[in-house]
Amino acid sequence: HVNAAKQRRDPNSMLNWTERIVRMRKEVPEVGWGDFKVIATRNRAILIVRYDWRNNSVLFVHNFAEKPLEISFNVGLPDDAGNLLVNLLTEDHSRADDASRHKLLIEAYGYRWYRVGGLDYLLKRSDIDTNEPRTRRQSS
Repeated sequence: HVNAAKQRRDPNSMLNWTERIVRMRKEVPEVGWGDFKVIATRNRAILIVRYDWRNNSVLFVHNFAEKPLEISFNVGLPDDAGNLLVNLLTEDHSRADDASRHKLLIEAYGYRWYRVGGLDYLLKRSDIDTNEPRTRRQSS
């Protein structure tokens, strides 16, 4: 049995985790409104997707393997725009090395959601117009 009242009181419950992840997803307009690009990796168990919208980007990293994997990748943005990745769910941020590559250890079946370049977009939230026509295409 799953007791919703008990789960609601438990900050580590599946119910509270689901509510947090849904709330976080709603705070990431790039996913619903922006273009996406799959970032190439050398490991088929890793999926990295970058979403871009209105000069803002988020990066989702997923490990589909049953073991932890160490990965190295470039965000694929010009100049140093992708050098800082701010984790949206924890304090586990990433700064690129001198070759503009991020090195991460992702636990088995783990994931990371990052804001690319920091949280300055929060200062511009009033600029977001959700009346813009919705299109989705993969960036080249």
